[in-house]
Amino acid sequence: MSFADLHLHTKFSDGTYTPEELVAQAQFHKLAAIALTDHDTVEGCARAAAACADAGIEFIPGSELTSEHDGVEVHILAYFVDMTNASFLAEVAKFQAVRQNRIREMCAKLNDLGIGLQADEVFQLASCHSPGRPHVARALVAGKHCRSLDVAFDRFLKKGRPAFVPKFKMSAPRDIELIHQAGGLAVMAHPALNETDAIIPAIVEAGLDGIEVFHTKHGPGANKRYMDLAKKFNLLVTGGSDCHGMSKGRPLIGTVKLDYSYVEKMKERRAAK
Repeated sequence: MSFADLHLHTKFSDGTYTPEELVAQAQFHKLAAIALTDHDTVEGCARAAAACADAGIEFIPGSELTSEHDGVEVHILAYFVDMTNASFLAEVAKFQAVRQNRIREMCAKLNDLGIGLQADEVFQLASCHSPGRPHVARALVAGKHCRSLDVAFDRFLKKGRPAFVPKFKMSAPRDIELIHQAGGLAVMAHPALNETDAIIPAIVEAGLDGIEVFHTKHGPGANKRYMDLAKKFNLLVTGGSDCHGMSKGRPLIGTVKLDYSYVEKMKERRAAK
């Protein structure tokens, strides 16, 4: 049997692996296919594609976009997007600018609390166009303001904590439209994690192509629930580890292996569009 991991991150968003290191891990775990789904960017896709070609691994370009519907946060995974599509890249660039401004706002709040962390320090550490809270947490640890990432989030960066800044979110239907315009498939990420069950019918109506049934934080009950919903709404089934390299203590790649038959169904659906 062949397997895939369709939810992976690198240094081009909030992971710790380079694209080449990630592909080496995929090769170690004998994966037949992977998708790179960094947040609000396709920056690392060209390098990952080249490394996959060398390793004999099928590569699917992707991205993870944050959106909302009826006040509920939804993460939409974009698969098979045209990495040169001007409209898609223009919108992603807007997301990246908002992410960078969010870092500046969080650092300003930290400064008001007497923590001397500057936004430029975070940008230098992140070294990508899509910085996020994990980069601020890493900078707090690097600057010896906090002893661990968990402490940084618990003291300052979680929702309700003093340096938290809300994330900009586009409407889910607009994100789906954007992905379709770029020739891609739109899949709802980790629905149990975002508690999006109630809005799934509306997102399906907006053109959702699939749902991430298998995820590191989905147990057997969630797997069954979302598999049933996938059948009910004729949605593609995907899955992935949501690996961020070493940022969560251990690399998650290899812990969720999606049967390759689901990748074949994705390609069939895309070809039929």
